[in-house]
Amino acid sequence: MLTWIYSTGGHTKAASYRTFLTNSSISLLTAKKIARLEYATIKAVHAFAAEHKIPCDSWIGDTVDIVYDKQQWEASLRGIEAIREVFKGEQDESTVGRYNIWSAEEARDRFYVDGKDVVGAVSYEAGSLSAYKFVIGVLKLCLEKGLELYTRTPATKVSRGNDGLWDIETPRGNIKAKKVVLATNGYTAFLNTGFQGSIVPLRGQITAHRPGRNMPSEGLPGTYSFIYSNGYEYMIPRPPGSKYAGDIVIGGGLVKADEEGLYEFGETDDTSVNPVISKYLTETTPRLFGQRWGEDDKEGRVRREWTGIMGYSSDGFPFVGEVEGDQNKGLFVCASFQGHGMVLCWLCAKALVGIMREKDKDEELEWFPDVFRVSGERMKRRFEGRLNTKVDEVDGSS
Repeated sequence: MLTWIYSTGGHTKAASYRTFLTNSSISLLTAKKIARLEYATIKAVHAFAAEHKIPCDSWIGDTVDIVYDKQQWEASLRGIEAIREVFKGEQDESTVGRYNIWSAEEARDRFYVDGKDVVGAVSYEAGSLSAYKFVIGVLKLCLEKGLELYTRTPATKVSRGNDGLWDIETPRGNIKAKKVVLATNGYTAFLNTGFQGSIVPLRGQITAHRPGRNMPSEGLPGTYSFIYSNGYEYMIPRPPGSKYAGDIVIGGGLVKADEEGLYEFGETDDTSVNPVISKYLTETTPRLFGQRWGEDDKEGRVRREWTGIMGYSSDGFPFVGEVEGDQNKGLFVCASFQGHGMVLCWLCAKALVGIMREKDKDEELEWFPDVFRVSGERMKRRFEGRLNTKVDEVDGSS
């Protein structure tokens, strides 16, 4: 019996150029594998939704990063130059390596943003979808294939019995299994204390804005990120045909909270919001778009606000594979996606299934980055708060 313990997380956006130089410091092969995995995940998720006709507001097009900080801009250009050079002449040159660079004036004219303080912009392929609707669609397909799904049944404890089987305790009874997968992201350490400190929960915050009166009636041209010296926001316009089409979903604002969001680390309550971040996110759209925003909708700017719990590791990579040690035989994990799960989860899950079926022996997982694999050494490292949002003090890469 295989028991899955999971949580569900839609910006399918890689921004691989922002981490490529840092990942290259491990090895060039590692950096290339991660960039390819991120891009391939975007394509695979949207292709799966199309193939199976999952109604999840799937949209593919170009995203844009609007950069407001000179150091971040220079680091961006270095990252783009490096990724272009590495993939030059390869099949991935026109996909993983395709970036368009825009001046501040071009960014203002093309992407409707207020030009004040903009240094430049970068556009490249990305997408968006409703993660909730997508997961529901996948679960329906799994149910047709025999999956048993128990809602409102949280796993409260996972332990290995004397019979060698795993016991999963829930309020509705216990389950026994030979293999267990912890797909619990920021909550993983609750079920396995070996991940205490190596996977840390972080609460993220999001708002949905009704569009201002001056915003284009056809909607914004794609998704956005707004990058400044020590953080960023991301923005997803609701696509035509979706519920609340034209609404602007914008999240982030972590570093605007007290002590740059320090108290959001370790937070697992997603039923409340941080009022400082709320105020900041509420004010983002007219600040970012200036006069092009116009008057707020008569029903008010913010339609809704919510939070969600993410999982972060000490090295910035997911944990994928079997937990080491004889006492953990049959315990697998696929978690800690750094708020970047939409371009990591799909193929990390595929890799995990390969690991569980021992396909490593057939060299079927050569494409998977070794730095994502679970190891005792990685589990001993403690998270120290690096979110890949700040310019590296050593080489200027992000």
